[in-house]
Amino acid sequence: MSSTAAFYRPRPGTVLDVDRAFYDRLAADTDGRQPLERFVVPIRSGYAWEVPAGSLCRIVTTQEGPQCGDFNVWNRHNPRERLWTSRTRQLQGTHVSRHDRLWSTLPYLRPLLTITRDTLDWYGTDSDGGRVHDLLGARCDPYVNRVLTGEDFDFHCHSNLTRAVLPYGLTEFDVHDVWNIFAVTGINPDGGYFMKGSPARAGDFVEFFAEQDLLCAMSTCPAGDLSVPLWGPDARDPIDVCRPLAVELYRPDPALTASWTPPSTAPYGGGHGLRRPTWPDAADG
Repeated sequence: MSSTAAFYRPRPGTVLDVDRAFYDRLAADTDGRQPLERFVVPIRSGYAWEVPAGSLCRIVTTQEGPQCGDFNVWNRHNPRERLWTSRTRQLQGTHVSRHDRLWSTLPYLRPLLTITRDTLDWYGTDSDGGRVHDLLGARCDPYVNRVLTGEDFDFHCHSNLTRAVLPYGLTEFDVHDVWNIFAVTGINPDGGYFMKGSPARAGDFVEFFAEQDLLCAMSTCPAGDLSVPLWGPDARDPIDVCRPLAVELYRPDPALTASWTPPSTAPYGGGHGLRRPTWPDAADG
C-alpha cells in the first residue's frame, strides 16, 4: 500500500474537523429518539423522501438479506446544491463510514449529512483492496447498458432515481453520481473498477444526521447484492439476489441538538479573478 500522504490536508479548526463526541451521542441515544417514519423500497425500484435538518435517517437491510442501494441527495429547497461525489472522495475518501460527511456542489461546498453509525465498519479493506459504501462508481444506467449489450432495460439505478424524483419536480438531469450503500468496490491493478458481493446481513444499517433540510432518493440496484455480474461472460439476470431496503427516520432528543446549527456555505467571496490584481510584471523580475 502507498504511504503517500493525501493531497487535501486542511488546517486545524475548519469545518472538516468533525465533533465526533456530538455525533457519537446522537448515535448512542436510541432510547431518547422519536421514530418518525419507516418505509420499504421494493426491489428494482426507487423512492424519494425528505429528511428535515437535525433528524436522523437509517438505511437498513431487511430480513430478506443483503442489497445495494444507489443514493442521491439534494438540498430540499435548492436542488442545485446536491452531492458532489468527486470532492467528497478528496475530502473524505473513496469509501465513507462513521464520522464522514457527504459534501455539496459549488458554490455551496458544505456538509449535506454526517454518518453517525455503520454496522459494516468492521469490514475495512479486503485482500483485493475492496471496501464498503463507495463514492467511486456511477449508477448503472440504460445508456451504458445499451452500449455494452445492445439491449434496453428500464430499471437501472439511473432510471429508478429518475422516476423517484419526478413528484418533486426534478428530472433525469437532476440525478447525479451516487453513494453506493452496502456495495464492496475498489480499483484493480489495471485501474479497472470492480464490484463484489455485499457482506451485509439482515438488519445491517448505515445511519446519518441531516445537516440541512434534505431530499434523498435511493434505488434498490437491479444487480441486487452484486454477487452476480450484470455484464461480461458470466452475466445473467440477478433477480434472485435482489431484495428490498428499509428506511427509518428519527428525531433525536432535542437536548442533544440544542447547540447545533446547520453549516454555512463556503465563505469564499466569489471574485473569480474578474478584477485582475496588480501583480508585478514578469519582465521587471
